[in-house]
Amino acid sequence: MDDINVLHHRCLLNLRRRIRDIGDARPAQERYTRLHKDGDMLSYQGNSEEVGCYVAGCPLSKQNCYFEVTIVDSGVRGSIAVGLVPKFYRLDHQPGWLPYSVAYHADNGKLYNGNPVGQQFGPKCARGDRIGCGIQSENIQEGLTTVFFTKNRKEVGSVEVPLCADGLFPAVGMHSLGEEVKVDLQAHWFLDEEDSMMMMVDSHEDDWGRLYDVRVSGTLLEYVGKGKSIMDVGLAQARQPLTTRCHYYEVEIIDAGEKCYIALGLARRDYPKNRHPGWSRGSVAYHADDGKIFHGSGVGDAFGPRCFKGDIMGCGIMFPRDYILDSEGDSDQWEGLQVFPGHDSLCLYHRDEEDDEEEEEEEGEQEEEGRRVTVFFTRNGKLMGRREVVEPEGGLFPTVGMLSSGEKVKVDLHPLSG
Repeated sequence: MDDINVLHHRCLLNLRRRIRDIGDARPAQERYTRLHKDGDMLSYQGNSEEVGCYVAGCPLSKQNCYFEVTIVDSGVRGSIAVGLVPKFYRLDHQPGWLPYSVAYHADNGKLYNGNPVGQQFGPKCARGDRIGCGIQSENIQEGLTTVFFTKNRKEVGSVEVPLCADGLFPAVGMHSLGEEVKVDLQAHWFLDEEDSMMMMVDSHEDDWGRLYDVRVSGTLLEYVGKGKSIMDVGLAQARQPLTTRCHYYEVEIIDAGEKCYIALGLARRDYPKNRHPGWSRGSVAYHADDGKIFHGSGVGDAFGPRCFKGDIMGCGIMFPRDYILDSEGDSDQWEGLQVFPGHDSLCLYHRDEEDDEEEEEEEGEQEEEGRRVTVFFTRNGKLMGRREVVEPEGGLFPTVGMLSSGEKVKVDLHPLSG
């Protein structure tokens, strides 16, 4: 008798799917409320007391089994949910709150599976993060399907949910002012295990201490901000400052984007997230779009040539010999800097000087102003110039800024390591 019931249930599901696929020639209609939709962009338009929800017009299928949502702006609370819901899901509820729906919530990293009470599932998500959701397999006999979630192309986890006769539809929920996302319903997820392992091995996300409107994929940085005003700067700052062991890094422009507003430089640890490196105190940077150097000011000075797709920009510090032993050591030994463009990297060395008396005379001045170091910049292996700066407490951190749509760069934080 149980076998007959299972067979009946399976036939009923197949019949309903066939009716859905061939019985209705009208185009599928997406549904949303309290949201503004502009192309693939969704933004919250409610009063933060009411949920705004979007449901796609077509369910996930074997041919289209995955979609992604990029958080463009977290808004006031970052109450953004990404998941799957039945066709006629109530639009005044977050995905995952009601039966037969499931969602990963960005603000707390919890999974909501048909219940307004969530369970701890994965990390929280913020601006620039990309949340994915897809279907891995279906168990028709038990009426279940396996749904998985990703963050920045890494799988977070999976859960089994009940099958719906009409399928499961991509959904996005929002619940606070300023929230904005970009939806990609045509995203692809490769289930090949070897590819997945390679992605984990090659990930360099841990190299970065701060990421704002920048997405990391291996050594690639991609701008994902709005790019509409100077306040929309995307910033990537390395976790570690430059040191005597690692005193130089490089950035290759993979895609110049619309304006090539790409800047490479060094900045203090607490540098403002919405300012290009070089614009504010405690930073210095070489800007690709105009070839100027910016040193703690929004006004740049002519410095070198502009940079374009394929160019490799470099930035480094030549530390004085007594840097480690004497924290107040002077760094006025820069006439000895030699740069030899090699095949894969720059070879740097510091020629000996015998100006000890001059160094002692300037030591008092350096103590008042803080330790000074000289930052240098390169373009395609050639020295462009240098600028003396005050090193802030904690050091100077490799910092990359971007500001126009489509910009992508490849970063090598250790080009001299062989």
